Amino acid sequence: MAIATDRMSEQEFLHLPDDGRKWELVDGEAKEVPAGFEHDVIGANVIALLAPHARGKGFVAGSQAGFRMVTGNIRSPDVSFTRKERLPDGRPTKGFAPFAPDLAVEVLSPGEDFLDLPRKVAEYFASGAQAVWLLEPQAQRVTVYHSPTETSDYGPEDEIDGGDLLPGFRCRVGELFAVE
Repeated sequence: MAIATDRMSEQEFLHLPDDGRKWELVDGEAKEVPAGFEHDVIGANVIALLAPHARGKGFVAGSQAGFRMVTGNIRSPDVSFTRKERLPDGRPTKGFAPFAPDLAVEVLSPGEDFLDLPRKVAEYFASGAQAVWLLEPQAQRVTVYHSPTETSDYGPEDEIDGGDLLPGFRCRVGELFAVE
């Protein structure tokens, strides 16, 4: 005999207490996503570098922005960019966005659920993402996903660019991780 488990609704998830931790709604459960001070500083670096190239084209958001996946999960990348033309009236939605951002950036933490990463990347693409960046702070490496299975790897001295999503954006990978 199967025991029924209660799945958290999106409404219940929205009303979780603000306890300073980062959460995602995965398979009907609130799942804590590891983050820390360095992790957040790297996310802020990425935002600062991307923002000037996003002006007029779309919106860069931090880790509190939630995006509804086709699976029903709510994912919150550490940094995201969403083109204006995908948004109702060209403006950010009040609640969760009804799709993945065009660019999802994840900063990997030592406590990261590495088994969930391929699933998360696949969900982003199935829900409308055009690119996903996985940043590895310790190695100062970036893996750029062009699809769930096609990647490019960049080391600290390599240059990364915004492609068609953020024309003009270009920086050395090591700059993304600057914590001086």
